Amino acid sequence: MIAQLVPVVLAFGANLGDRGETIADAQAEILAAPGILSLSASPLRETIALTLDGPDPDAPRYINGIAIAETTLDPHALLDLLQRIEAEHGRTRDVRWGDRTLDIDLILYGGRSIRDARLTVPHPRAHERDFVLAPWLDLDPHAVLPGHGPVAALLERVGDSTTRIEDGGAR
Repeated sequence: MIAQLVPVVLAFGANLGDRGETIADAQAEILAAPGILSLSASPLRETIALTLDGPDPDAPRYINGIAIAETTLDPHALLDLLQRIEAEHGRTRDVRWGDRTLDIDLILYGGRSIRDARLTVPHPRAHERDFVLAPWLDLDPHAVLPGHGPVAALLERVGDSTTRIEDGGAR
């Protein structure tokens, strides 16, 4: 059987530790993993922490980025890889939307729609998060979020509170 090559969009965030280095290390680990054939990373952006109660200017600021990758992994195997890398970088899941050393979200898995106990794709809140949309637009100015429309229009609708801090690059 020939493995199918699937394009995926991944979102990265961190607000504890060496945020940029952690994201870069995680991206390199993903690219080195079996079943990942390519990975292109967006420039990183800094944002105010978003909590369950809304934006928190007193919490450590986040650095966020997007990567577009190609994989032969099925969606749940990819999720397992991402969660293993998060855990290896000290990610804990004690507080929902709490501070974290690393967060990796699967935003898109090809054109598939997935909704089960472990995974919802497309990501259910990507369309309302400038920290996902802005770096995604940096990486792909023609990006479209299925079910919601062009990323540029979505970002215009929600506004962009992010600050571009450094260039990412193809890995």
